Amino acid sequence: MARLVAGETETRAQFEAEPTAYRWIFYREGEDIWIRVLELCDGSDHDNEGAEIWSSQLGIDQLARAVIRCFDEVAHTHGESGYRGKWGEHFPRTELETLRRLWRTHQHPQDT
Repeated sequence: MARLVAGETETRAQFEAEPTAYRWIFYREGEDIWIRVLELCDGSDHDNEGAEIWSSQLGIDQLARAVIRCFDEVAHTHGESGYRGKWGEHFPRTELETLRRLWRTHQHPQDT
């Protein structure tokens, strides 16, 4: 998400549900983000082998705010150590704070 806020035009995320995978593909054009979610039988499959299960278009501010709120809620609910216990990874604190900083800068460019 931080890459999109910073101006990249395409980025991806993938969630493994072994053996199924869910690939989120984000395209940015101006202030708009188009999102596609593909369900794949295997995480190494090409996009063309996946079934599109959802798509939408949101503004960059709306999407960034939703992602920040979701991670804040996860941190509040589980705590950072609980996150690691539940998902086996460190809570992405650095990435979240980078996204928060970039989003604030995007909303208020005159303050930079």
